This record gives sequence, structure tokens and C-alpha cells, in this order.
Amino acid sequence: MATVVCCSNAVVEICSRMADPFNPQPDKEQQTHHPTNRRSSDKQREHQANERTYLAWLRTSISLIGFGFAIARFGIFIQQLDPTNGSDASVFNSRLIGIVLVSFGIFSIVLAAWRYNQAFNQIERGRYKPNRGVIWLLSAMVTALGILCIPLLL
Repeated sequence: MATVVCCSNAVVEICSRMADPFNPQPDKEQQTHHPTNRRSSDKQREHQANERTYLAWLRTSISLIGFGFAIARFGIFIQQLDPTNGSDASVFNSRLIGIVLVSFGIFSIVLAAWRYNQAFNQIERGRYKPNRGVIWLLSAMVTALGILCIPLLL
């Protein structure tokens, strides 16, 4: 039994020393002689995460613009289906909410670009500081827009 454990430990040690062709790792000498490799790879990951966050903001902005356009056109469509109804208030509300959503989508694109550049500069200087104020601002605005959409459902 002891020889099996000894052999399995030896196999594990040999396998751990072998290079993985799909995931090459630098040997310990390279890691100790080049400490900037670790810093640059960390910085690269942070920049990639920043870009992914920017793209998520961009997708959200495009969705807001699309929803705003759809809501504005939906009110006009409803009015054309029943022109005798005379509910100009619902068309005005849907048009107003659509314009607000499109405007908020455009504002979100500008805010996303500003936040991306701010985070980029902070990462480069090594002084990244998260900004929760932007998150609270966007959350409040989307909540307000959701509340404005409730009359359309009634």
C-alpha cells in the first residue's frame, strides 16, 4: 500500500513539473526575475474588465433607446387603431415617456464613456477607486422611468 501512495505522489510531482501546451506557465526563475510580468498581466485584466463594463453600459443604453422608440410608436399605433377614442393623454404620455427613455439612453452612453475614461486613468495610475454615485444615479433614473410607465399599463 505504501508503494502505491509513493508511486502516485511521484506521478503527481512529475506531471506537475511538465509544461501544459495549452496553458504555458513561466518557470519560477522567470517569475522572480521579472516582477513586472505579474503587474502588467494584472493591469491588462483590469483594463479588460473595464472594457466589458463599458460594453455592458453600451448595451443597456441601446436597450433604453430601443424601448423608448417602441413605447413612443406604440402610443401612435393605438391611436390609429381607435381614432374615435380621443385619448390624447395616453399618446402624449407614451410619446413623452419614449422621448425620456431615448434621452436617458443617450445620457447613459455619455456617462459610460466618461466612467470608462475615469476608470482607465485610475487603473493606469494604480489608484482605482469605485464610484457608487453613478450606480445610485442610474438606479434612481431607471426607477423613475419605470414609475412613469405605470399609467401606460392601466
